Amino acid sequence: MSLICFSFLLTDSAHAISAAPEPEVIYGEDGRLDLYQIENPRLMQLADSTVALFEAANVEPDPSGQKALLKTSHYGQSMNLCPKEPFYDQPMGAFCSGSLVGPDLVMTAGHCVRSQEACAGAKFVFGFGVGKAGIYPAAVPAEEVYGCAQLVARQEEYSGADWALVRLERKVPNHAPLKLNRTGKLEKETKIFVIGHPAGLPTKVAGGATVRDPSPKGYFVANLDTYGGNSGSAVFNAANGRVEGILVRGETDYEQEGDCRVSKVCPDAGCRGEDVTKISALASQIPALESPAKPRTPKPATLPNPGRLAETVDSIQLQW
Repeated sequence: MSLICFSFLLTDSAHAISAAPEPEVIYGEDGRLDLYQIENPRLMQLADSTVALFEAANVEPDPSGQKALLKTSHYGQSMNLCPKEPFYDQPMGAFCSGSLVGPDLVMTAGHCVRSQEACAGAKFVFGFGVGKAGIYPAAVPAEEVYGCAQLVARQEEYSGADWALVRLERKVPNHAPLKLNRTGKLEKETKIFVIGHPAGLPTKVAGGATVRDPSPKGYFVANLDTYGGNSGSAVFNAANGRVEGILVRGETDYEQEGDCRVSKVCPDAGCRGEDVTKISALASQIPALESPAKPRTPKPATLPNPGRLAETVDSIQLQW
């Protein structure tokens, strides 16, 4: 995943979001899934709270005013990828990811919005996902696009916590804020998954990951399958669905193979790992939800369609 969050897509240098690229990678098998491949409603609900950060100039109203048109580019061609790469023909357009943590509050990486000016130059777009195989999003309903009212707080340490909280211009009525792990406790080998916009693509869910090292101050290291554009993605505890952190930096994305590029693949326990800002670094800045859901009796969920889907999200126990 890259700290630059694909700043080459930006239309104004004032909105550049990083000075030092540090991309990410695939660990073991590629665990990224499109929304149409996810049938468990609990996962879909979490994905529904994910937001794509677009440059404002890349989001325009259509003539009817009912939809917002998204300016995107062809992923495979733009990145000079080999045709065998997953999602080769999909559109890319988001420069970072984020998630809803309050009625009008979005959480993302600090390097994604470094100033109030940069925040004002971004649009926060819900619904940028592939809900049906082969049908790629070129627009979203106009009401799914939000502007930045205020950069509430942020922190950016190159080898530490990296986060930002953004107040949207209006409350979000049709997406539920995510729940956080406010205990401050996180153990090695905890099973986790991530939801966001790798390489600026439509929403992807990637499971099968674990916490490698929870000891660094302000962040932990994991083996998540993430790329540039995943910066700001929420990382979830697979056992309870609560947010454990924010994906911020990691291994290099791609390697050259002949005259095109392919995703870099590392063993599950290899390479440097992906850095995730601990939610404890910013939880005190996020108001607790006023009406928490009633406790539910934990029970393992039945994942549909055995095979690759089940294998990919086998760590997502969905016991909340």
